[in-house]
Amino acid sequence: MPDDPVDEIRGTLYFNDGSLVYAGHYLHDEPRTDHTHSFVELAVITGGAGVHRSMLGDQPLAVGDVVLLRPGVWHGYDRCDNLQLYNCCFSVDLLHRELAWTRDDPLLGYLLWTGPYAMHRRGMLTAALDPAELAECVVHLRALDELRARPAHAHRGDLVGRLTLFLSCLSRAVDRSRTQSDGEPAGPVHPAVTSAIKLMEEDLSRHWTLTELAGRLGLSAGYLVRIFKATTGLPPVAYLARHRVETAAGRLLHTDDPITQIAQSVGWPDQNYFARRFRAHYGLTATTYRARFTSGTIRLGETGRPVVGPDGRPASGARRLS
Repeated sequence: MPDDPVDEIRGTLYFNDGSLVYAGHYLHDEPRTDHTHSFVELAVITGGAGVHRSMLGDQPLAVGDVVLLRPGVWHGYDRCDNLQLYNCCFSVDLLHRELAWTRDDPLLGYLLWTGPYAMHRRGMLTAALDPAELAECVVHLRALDELRARPAHAHRGDLVGRLTLFLSCLSRAVDRSRTQSDGEPAGPVHPAVTSAIKLMEEDLSRHWTLTELAGRLGLSAGYLVRIFKATTGLPPVAYLARHRVETAAGRLLHTDDPITQIAQSVGWPDQNYFARRFRAHYGLTATTYRARFTSGTIRLGETGRPVVGPDGRPASGARRLS
């Protein structure tokens, strides 16, 4: 099996070979230091127990739990007791290209685009799979893992297809949970919401106002707020602020630009205002965030041990991760 296509450089995990998607099976028997990602990551717990650390606090983990993290969200693992999990990671380019259609899908749109930010989740979504859902997800994750041994250029469709099957399975489980708690399944996304998001994300430094945004869409401001909040859980201006702060986090980690320049590039030229918004979102100042996640260089999988199967040998597709 080829080496993992992921490195950790300066505290941020990234794909080192241009991979679009990757899945691997890991065992955590030691704490995993806090880190961030340049890609979307989903962790599916398949055995043992532990604690997931993030800006939302400590979350106990058990078999069937799933954690989705959008790029830039920091997290780590603690109190690991034979914690076994599948990591599934895919690039932002794939999300915005091959999976762009998922924005308009009620279930996948919530899973990948709006759910991680609704209810002040700050880019992270959690779910609990029942045994049947977990088994179905593992089938697709194992298949993704096995595709690592095949030439990516000849199996691009297989990779995207298997990822889509996994995400579809997971989105149904999340929708089941939402239906049980809210009493109503996810509905279709209003096209004006998708258009509003696209306008804001494509011109982030613009001084957007609700009146201007609604005018560009031919809607009243009040109606836009209602349909936008029904889909994302946030009004448009709050959604824009969230996207600005996450874009700023990425630029803090991946560029050497001064913080003042980054603040201006995301539409917040007032340095004090930027500082307050960044700390409110990540729980850290921009300076601390950059220093904390841009120190040290380690190879993913330097320590740890492989997952062991029922026959006492390493399970197929097992990886090492501390």
